Amino acid sequence: MFCIDDLVPQEHLLRKIEAAIDWSFIYELVKDKYSEDKGRPSIDPVTLIKIPMIQYLYGIRSMRQTIKEIEVNLAYKWFLGLDITDKVPHFTTFGKNYTRRFKDTNLFEKIFSKILEECFKHKFVNPTEVFVDATHVKACANGKKYTTQVLHEEALFYEKQLKEEITNDREEHGKKPLKDNDHDDDNNDTNDGGGGVIKEEKQSTTDPESGWFHKGEHKQVFAYSVETACDKNGWILGYTVNKGNLHDSRTFKGIYDKLKPFGIEKLIADAAYKTPAIAKLLIDDNISPIFPYKRPQTKDGFFKKQEYVYDEFYDCYICPNNKVLKYSTTNRDGYREYKSCSSDCVNCPYLHQCTESANHVKVVTRHVWENYIEICEDLRHTEGNKELYNKRKETIERLFGTAKEHHGFRYTQMIGKARMDMKVGLTFACLNLKKLAKMLHTKCGKLDSQPCFLSFLLNLFSFKPSLA
Repeated sequence: MFCIDDLVPQEHLLRKIEAAIDWSFIYELVKDKYSEDKGRPSIDPVTLIKIPMIQYLYGIRSMRQTIKEIEVNLAYKWFLGLDITDKVPHFTTFGKNYTRRFKDTNLFEKIFSKILEECFKHKFVNPTEVFVDATHVKACANGKKYTTQVLHEEALFYEKQLKEEITNDREEHGKKPLKDNDHDDDNNDTNDGGGGVIKEEKQSTTDPESGWFHKGEHKQVFAYSVETACDKNGWILGYTVNKGNLHDSRTFKGIYDKLKPFGIEKLIADAAYKTPAIAKLLIDDNISPIFPYKRPQTKDGFFKKQEYVYDEFYDCYICPNNKVLKYSTTNRDGYREYKSCSSDCVNCPYLHQCTESANHVKVVTRHVWENYIEICEDLRHTEGNKELYNKRKETIERLFGTAKEHHGFRYTQMIGKARMDMKVGLTFACLNLKKLAKMLHTKCGKLDSQPCFLSFLLNLFSFKPSLA
C-alpha cells in the first residue's frame, strides 16, 4: 500500500504553491458558468484551471504535450488532485471549455488579480516605485501571408486636451484657431478631419489582431506587444496586450489606468515613454516620472537643439550667433515654431552648421507642454534617481527574460487577442505565484526552526547529570 502524497518530494515547487494559496476562489469566479441540475457532471473547475497553470509554470509548448507530461508525472497528478490510476483529461478538454465557458470573459485577469491580492496580503509588494516597459511576443502568423489595409490611426488618449491647449496657445499669440477639416495656411501636416492619420498597414490573414513589428533590418514579424508594470521587488502589478506595431507611448494609458489605484509615487520607464503628454499626465497626478537621457536626433555637424537658448520672458530662442528666432505659429501636433530672419542668416558664419533650407531660415520647435519635459530632466539629475533607473535591468527586464527563457513567452501558438490575454494573464500569474510560494516557504521554514532551536537551548541548560 502507498499514497501518491508520499511520492511527491517535500521540497517540490508544486507543494509550495499548493500551500501558498487556497484555490477554492476559482469556484466563485466560475459559478455563473456552470449549472447545478443540467448536463453531465463536469471536470472540477479547479483541476481545469490548474492544467494550463502547469503548462505556463513549466513552459510546456502546447496543451497536447502538457497532458502527456501529466500522465507520467506524479507531482503534476498530485497537484491536480488525481490519483495514480485516475484518467487524465483529454488535451482538447480545456480548449472546449474555454470556447464554451471562458471566452470573452475576464476570468484569467481575475485569477491574476487574486494571486496579486495574496501577495499584497503578505506585504511583499511595494507599489510606491513602479517600473513600466513592453516586450514583443511573436504571433502565430506567417510573415508572408498578409494583406495591405488602408486604415485610420487611432486617436491619441490626450488628443482632445491637446487640441484645446493648441487653440488657447494660438489665441494668446493672436492666431486664429485651426480648422477641423481644412489645413491651415501655416500648417502642412497629413492629418485628416476625422482625428486620425490615414496610413497603410500590413494585416495578417492568419491572425488579423496581431501587428507587423520590425526592429532593425532583420527582425520583421507579426507580434503582440505586452506592456507590463512591476514594483522594485519584481512583483507584476498589471499588464495590457496590444498590437505589435503600436508604439509604447500610444498604449501607455491602458496600463496607467490599472496602476493608478496602487498609489504610486515614482514611475520609471525607458526613453520610449519620454513624451510631453505622458510627462504631463504623471506630473499632474503627483507622480514623479523617471526617464533617461534622450539623445538629440540631429545630423552630424549641426547645432543641437540645446544650443538654442529659450528666453521664457520674451518667448523666443537665441541662436549660437546671438540672433533672435521669433514665434511664428503653433502647428497641429502641438509644437510652437520659432523662425529666424533670413537677412540675419544669409551672411552668418555658422549657417552651414545651422540649416540647409533654401530660404536660409532656421526653425526651432517647442511643444506646448515642453515645461513638463524640463521637470523630468530636473528629476533625472536628482540624487538617487539615476540609481533607481538602473534597477530596470534587475526588475522589469529580468522579469521579461525569465518569462521568455523559462515560461514559453518568446512566441505564442494562440490566435487572436482574447487567447493572447489568457496566455499573458496565466503566465504572469504563475510568475507571481512561484515567487509567493518560495517566499512563504522560506518564511515558514524560519518560523518553524525557531521553536526547535529554543527548545534545544532550554534542554541544554536544564540538563542535570544523573548521580547514579
